Amino acid sequence: MAGFPSPFGGGDDDALFDGYDEFVPGNVPDPGPFLEEQELLTGEDHLAFHEITRELFEERTVYDMTFNYNLARLNLDTRHTTAGYRYAEEADAADAPDAGDRSVLRAEFTPTTPFCPQTHTLTIGSFRAWNGLAEHHDYDLVRVRAAPMHHQSVAINEQLENLEAEFIETGEVPEGDGTEGLGSMPADDSIDDDAVPGPSAPF
Repeated sequence: MAGFPSPFGGGDDDALFDGYDEFVPGNVPDPGPFLEEQELLTGEDHLAFHEITRELFEERTVYDMTFNYNLARLNLDTRHTTAGYRYAEEADAADAPDAGDRSVLRAEFTPTTPFCPQTHTLTIGSFRAWNGLAEHHDYDLVRVRAAPMHHQSVAINEQLENLEAEFIETGEVPEGDGTEGLGSMPADDSIDDDAVPGPSAPF
């Protein structure tokens, strides 16, 4: 008897997903304000960085726990064509505070819903993966933001800005979550880290 694919992912039904070697503009989120006036990655350029992202997210176990898969796969999920990451090379690295002449990539995450409770954890996990394993790509800094459609994007992005500033100043990926001086995230934007695969997930 034929099985039914799980609506939450983690199965083997590849028909639900684009390939990692396919850039399908209609199946990835539109770039938001964080990527405006920057050099948007499309086609082969997007695919090349997203393949690196897949590997780094696997190493650091940055997983979407709703769908039980590597977060990079969300870009390929044809059931969620407006969710995932888009990337752009920063047109002027001076836009990043104290970034100097660093090569900078911007990454903007659009969750599946405006109330996605994992957005805070996933964007911070992404920041740590990209910047903590920077030897695997060509950028000195990857700046991460949540798309403004998320109801707590302002608070999340303030924390990401804190992490970014500390990373630029020290050269080390911060151990904190960027809440220093800002207060903690509201309870409805939390995740049980014990449920994330791997002993150090998603960081």
